[in-house]
Amino acid sequence: MIKWIVIILSFLASSAIGDTLVAARTVRSHAIIGPEDVLLKDIIVDGAFDRAEDVIGQEARVVLYAGRPIRFGDIGPASIIERNQIVMLVYRRGGLSIATDARALGRGGVGDLIRVMNLTSRTTVSGIIGADGTVTAGR
Repeated sequence: MIKWIVIILSFLASSAIGDTLVAARTVRSHAIIGPEDVLLKDIIVDGAFDRAEDVIGQEARVVLYAGRPIRFGDIGPASIIERNQIVMLVYRRGGLSIATDARALGRGGVGDLIRVMNLTSRTTVSGIIGADGTVTAGR
């Protein structure tokens, strides 16, 4: 019985010690985060990063204020498509593949879901951004 109490207390004590990644200075949205923009603080914040490697090279999706934790939703992959940019829209379903030009209605990075408007039909669809900048819909 005492053995279990010691194990539980040691687990609780160790979980109270940790690091959270915070912004070293104010970082504007859409800026790429560098090593000089982050630092570790000896606090625990649920839903925040705890490793600099996970954040460096990512893009700030919101303004990151100095001293505040960097949360999972605050950053993402660097955008490769900007709002109003003309992109290639590819529709794939089974063996069918159709490609056309579309206008991006938002901005995003590889793997993001983005809305685009087909320039020919004026129809709005959502698709996933590929590494080459094409938007694929209809999977």
